[in-house]
Amino acid sequence: MPSHARPKPSRIPRTLLRAGLVISAAGAAIAAGGAATAAAAPKAPERSSDTGATASALTGALVNSLGGGLGPVKNLQVNPLANTPVDPLANAVSTQIADFKPVGTTLVTGALSDGGALKDLPLVGTLTRVLPG
Repeated sequence: MPSHARPKPSRIPRTLLRAGLVISAAGAAIAAGGAATAAAAPKAPERSSDTGATASALTGALVNSLGGGLGPVKNLQVNPLANTPVDPLANAVSTQIADFKPVGTTLVTGALSDGGALKDLPLVGTLTRVLPG
């Protein structure tokens, strides 16, 4: 193949890369929290014939480890530049047409520029309420 006919490398949008990074960090936090919770949990007495109690104990351990791992992630400040003079999300733009309500970008970026966590975001916050922690 001639050098001028090389295929263009595919570019992954920066937003997808950032989303992947956030998901990876959340997974690492869940794994670390689960390992710490499992190491700190007292050993349960062994029951050989009671499978219902074993399933209940496993469910309880899973919920506790997920809660310990997801709690800090849900409360983590998303924008590291929030409440600083160099925060790019603090620059709001708004407009008003005739007698309609003014529309601006603070509805979307306000929670981030104020130092909000995942649980404080408009759409994601409602989804994080179903998660333990």
